[in-house]
Amino acid sequence: MSSITCSICSHENDIGARFCSSCGAELQRSIEDRTEGLDLTDKEVFDADLDLASGLKNGAALIVTAGHRAGSKFILERDFVTVGRHPESDVFLDDITVSRKHIELRLSALGYSITDSGSLNGTYLNGERIEEDPILLTNGDELQIGKFKLLFLVSKSGI
Repeated sequence: MSSITCSICSHENDIGARFCSSCGAELQRSIEDRTEGLDLTDKEVFDADLDLASGLKNGAALIVTAGHRAGSKFILERDFVTVGRHPESDVFLDDITVSRKHIELRLSALGYSITDSGSLNGTYLNGERIEEDPILLTNGDELQIGKFKLLFLVSKSGI
């Protein structure tokens, strides 16, 4: 049976251990044991991923980059998309900081526009609070809805 030897006290530790069970020192792990995180703001990675997605009707998606659903992808397949805490929302964000009907996304010939639905905590687009007037989204825009941050991406083929 394999084990990891502590470089401080020479104690044999179980594979997968991060700290020595005898002296508490951090165990040296090989590079193969480490995993590398994916930077969720890397737009090129997600552009390629979206191009490969099957059933991508409009060529756009929301990627959760912060909040308890970080990494979740929501492909925008409808001309009208609701985002909020209401269970029937197209993009359901379950947190008290999100209003039941927080925002609406509408597709036009120019692309998706965002409208705040009168949310209590507001909606932020690239760090600026938006009002109830529709604003056209562009590739790479960052939305903040309550504790969630979402990245709006358009595939290379467009909407």
